[in-house]
Amino acid sequence: MKLSNTLIAVFLMAVVTYMPRVLPIAVFKKKLKSRFLRSFLFYVPYAVLGAMTFPGILYSTGNIYSSAIGMGAALILAYFEQGLMKVAIGAILTVYISVTLLK
Repeated sequence: MKLSNTLIAVFLMAVVTYMPRVLPIAVFKKKLKSRFLRSFLFYVPYAVLGAMTFPGILYSTGNIYSSAIGMGAALILAYFEQGLMKVAIGAILTVYISVTLLK
């Protein structure tokens, strides 16, 4: 691939990633008065993060049952307001134990 093609590709990627950051500033110059729109925009990052993370959780171990068990353990620990480290380690240990038992 030529250097000019590479530079054009990098420039186009920079423009594509920069536009979503600039457009909201350019379009919404005043504070949003719509309560619905503000709440919608508030929850969008959480929904996108969940949509990107959830499939990875279920297929991370190669066994959907052990993944579901680990996810359940993480949800239970998070529900009882344990710290992030306890939730992560608890889920990992649960998956490890379930994988060894399911073999």
